[in-house]
Amino acid sequence: MPSDSLGQQRRRITTLAWILALSVALLTATVSALMIGSVPVTPADALRIVVSRMVGPPEDPPWSATIEAIVWEVRLPRVLLAVAVGAGLAVCGTALQAMVRNVLAEPYILGISSGASTGAAAAIVLGWGGGILGDHPLQAMAFLGAVAASLVVYGVARTSGQLTSIRLLLAGVAVGYALNAMTSFLIFAAGDAEGARSVMFWLLGSLALAEWGTPLLLCGIVVVVTVTLLTARGRTLDVLTLGDETAASLGISPHRTRTVLLLLISLTIGLIVAASGSIGFIGLIIPHLARRAVGVNHGRVIPVAALMGALLMVLADLVARTVLAPQELPIGILTAMLGAPLLLILIRRLHAHRS
Repeated sequence: MPSDSLGQQRRRITTLAWILALSVALLTATVSALMIGSVPVTPADALRIVVSRMVGPPEDPPWSATIEAIVWEVRLPRVLLAVAVGAGLAVCGTALQAMVRNVLAEPYILGISSGASTGAAAAIVLGWGGGILGDHPLQAMAFLGAVAASLVVYGVARTSGQLTSIRLLLAGVAVGYALNAMTSFLIFAAGDAEGARSVMFWLLGSLALAEWGTPLLLCGIVVVVTVTLLTARGRTLDVLTLGDETAASLGISPHRTRTVLLLLISLTIGLIVAASGSIGFIGLIIPHLARRAVGVNHGRVIPVAALMGALLMVLADLVARTVLAPQELPIGILTAMLGAPLLLILIRRLHAHRS
């Protein structure tokens, strides 16, 4: 067997092994998240409650209605949202790093998160969107802010029909700083201390708003579609990392591809931030860990990154709601505490490798 074919086969086996191991770990973390809390639940009861809700309740359930409500109405939506948020941030970060050819890029560098935060701050402090945007004005305003920010970034970065990586980065950073200043002004101008505290909690990220409904459904569907599309277009991402001239010579339009990716990432990040607030470092760190695990081929990196991101987010949310119980710690604090040291280690190893 040729050495290239043997190497590809080994990489496929390694990728499948990682996917299997991460899937088992994610399932274990999910069951643990359903069990652990101020009210403990046994693994058997947690699984039976979920199954009974899906196929039909037994005539005489051995668990109380309170336990069932805690598992089904409170903890399970949080776990599912954590899976969607973690997977979405991880794959968007992977795609963005390939799109702009910068290993330090992350989803929030495009200013989309800042737009969502400004929209949410306006909803909390000024009461915008109440009675107009339905039952979820906070999430709706956050999503509209994300869409507006992405449109501004696109308009600024696109010149002469072209969308270059450097202009995209610069436009995203500039728009992000401007929107962060606007959000800070809203916090400073808020007459209600509780409103300002709510905005700060939103800026640090939380899954406390998770519930069965449209935001969770939309976030889940869009993340699944995004992971599927990016996995299928893994070769395109591989080519983008080689530079615009190489991509054009291989029949791929880098400007058109970046536009499509920007739209997809903007939609995904907008929905994620609208549902969970700003949660940093997942989209920056996980792509590096996934590439170290299975190589640089994005067809393999994307699914592994999605599982890694989902697993990390489920575990982080579990710690966030239990470590200071009954208070809840903003999840963005935990991801920053974990992500910053990992980033420093990666930078050290990258420097040592290049030396």
